[in-house]
Amino acid sequence: QCRLSGLWRNEQDSLMEISALRDNGDFQGKYLTRVTLSDGCAHISPLKGIQQQPGEGGWPTFAFTVRWDKFSNATTAFAGQCFVDSGGKETLTTMWLLREAVGSLKEDWKATR
Repeated sequence: QCRLSGLWRNEQDSLMEISALRDNGDFQGKYLTRVTLSDGCAHISPLKGIQQQPGEGGWPTFAFTVRWDKFSNATTAFAGQCFVDSGGKETLTTMWLLREAVGSLKEDWKATR
């Protein structure tokens, strides 16, 4: 069984800490990004999410959002799944969408990546 709570590090050396999951799958935590730095230091951003409760022997899927309001007017939504390999190593795989605020509807085309 994959445990989503705990400390995670990605390929860009960013850190994510997920607090203990509630019985209904809700969780919250913190994200420390190394990708976007402001004033030479990284900032901690809040995250909130939910995990789909897996069936017996299943790998849980999950989704969460991170609000980057300390240094950017943007929000990122992540969706993914947790896996455990034969050696017991847990891995999260995710896809993400980042939405930045723009000043007008005409600029909407460049707001999401």
